[in-house]
Amino acid sequence: MKLDEKILSEELMHKGNFLKFVNVTVELPDGKKGTRDIIRHPGASAILPFIDDETVILVKQFRTALNKILIEVPAGKLEKGEDPLVCASRELEEETGYKSDNIEYLGTIATGAGFTDEVIHLYKATNLYEGVKCGDEDEFIDIMKLKISDVKKMIKNGEIIDTKTISTFMYID
Repeated sequence: MKLDEKILSEELMHKGNFLKFVNVTVELPDGKKGTRDIIRHPGASAILPFIDDETVILVKQFRTALNKILIEVPAGKLEKGEDPLVCASRELEEETGYKSDNIEYLGTIATGAGFTDEVIHLYKATNLYEGVKCGDEDEFIDIMKLKISDVKKMIKNGEIIDTKTISTFMYID
């Protein structure tokens, strides 16, 4: 069965600081026309820093969209034309104060393919050394050093609900 949709046109409905809300007209697999509301996102990188084989660093950050504090892997959006590895390395230092010369690509996730084109590139960092914690001026972040077994319990009991964080843990042993 043919499933592909062909994009016929795209109309910008709203442009924010870095997101664009567009209405897309598509040709459906049966030849009819349909419309899709899509949020265009520049993409992001997320990184899971390992202190040792059993201990990782996560961050706590208030997320206005949910009106609550979330526990997450360090992450941030890609700058225009930026390599995802460079972004992951930058976010590691900005949010945790650590650097690593041993960063491994884990995979890429689509965060909400029904309404956004955002993808997040996932990484793992080991052999950490001290850098400079210097988050964005509108970012307030607390660092948490947690055992992997505790993180998995926190995911199962609903303390950690962040998609990129849960996805990252699917890639590690």
